[in-house]
Amino acid sequence: MLTPATDFDAIDRWVDAHFDAQVRLLQALVRVPTDTPPGDNAPHAACTAERLEALGLRVERHPVPAAQVRACGLQSITNLIVRERFGPGRTIALNAHGDVVPPGPGWTHDPYGGDIVDGKLYGRAAAVSKSDFATYTYALLALKALGVELAGSVELHFTYDEEFGGELGPGWLLEQGLTRPDLLIAAGFSYEVVTAHNGCLQMEVTVHGRMAHAAVPQTGVDALQAAVRILQALYGLNSRYAQVQSGIAGIGHPYLNVGTIAGGTNTNVVPGEVVFRLDRRMIPEEDPVRVEAEIRATIATAAAGMAVRVDLRRLLLASALRPRPESAELVRVIQRHAQAVFGATPPERGTPLYTDVRLYAARGIAAVIYGAGPRTILESNAKRADENLALDDLRRATKVVARSLLDLLRPQA
Repeated sequence: MLTPATDFDAIDRWVDAHFDAQVRLLQALVRVPTDTPPGDNAPHAACTAERLEALGLRVERHPVPAAQVRACGLQSITNLIVRERFGPGRTIALNAHGDVVPPGPGWTHDPYGGDIVDGKLYGRAAAVSKSDFATYTYALLALKALGVELAGSVELHFTYDEEFGGELGPGWLLEQGLTRPDLLIAAGFSYEVVTAHNGCLQMEVTVHGRMAHAAVPQTGVDALQAAVRILQALYGLNSRYAQVQSGIAGIGHPYLNVGTIAGGTNTNVVPGEVVFRLDRRMIPEEDPVRVEAEIRATIATAAAGMAVRVDLRRLLLASALRPRPESAELVRVIQRHAQAVFGATPPERGTPLYTDVRLYAARGIAAVIYGAGPRTILESNAKRADENLALDDLRRATKVVARSLLDLLRPQA
């Protein structure tokens, strides 16, 4: 049965009529910090649940056991599920994460203010991805308000562990058997439909030397000097990585970054220990086992003969997301409605990020990434000062998602 064009028009009108309330929801969610670390995210989940319930939605609160949360270096996680059953049929899940990296320096707007200036809403997670808490909530509300016959269900999954890998967010919900959707749309941007993303290996490297007074350095073993040699070897891999291009548009090449480093006790002391953490982005064509083995071998070779001990600890191994034939229907539907709403068809492509979507895809769930946001991460200032979201993108992405849900859940003749 074809969906009448008037139904899509009705969705658009409903979103327009309720857009001010949608923006107020996003402001409220931005104003509750979810910096991770430290990762005390249960208060935000409580705020979200209360506001969704005030909108007439039934919210399930699923706290992750405290011991599991602490073991991952976090403080609290409560994941949320909203289930809306319209009739027998398949289930479409919409997932966004509420945890974010700390704001950092350089902001000209309050990172928790939700200020609106020149049509943009500013704040940490305004774009990634509290924006899609609002997108998906109001897309579901628009669908409910339409009141037409539908075949299937919609679930909202609002989770809080993306920054640390997702295993206690969507991974935990799936592992506990709390959800098993057939299709997934996850938080993303408005001008592309993402069907592939990088994998990521994160490791902690601890170089153990021996402290000594700087006046007699020969009595110690300089851990920093050894660490410098290791870092040079690791960064040297990037020149080779740049020659390895993914065949998936939008992915690019592998890359290694060292994000944190700490060590030493005082200026006049030979440092006895240095700790750094590395991030190795893997294109979908790479084998994670071989990548990790190469990193370990590179470190061992660089440290050889330096009289230091090096301990390696894997922090994260996130698999890449590869394009799947089962996702073609999602891509096609979203592209059709984005063309109608935005006036242009968003391309299907990959992203150099890694996301929680891989956790759904690993269980055979067809998944794509699409939501509210600009054409590039850089435009949104995601993970940088003055992160922002163009409100017109929020409005239009909500229409696209709601229209797509209507298409996907319409009864078949």
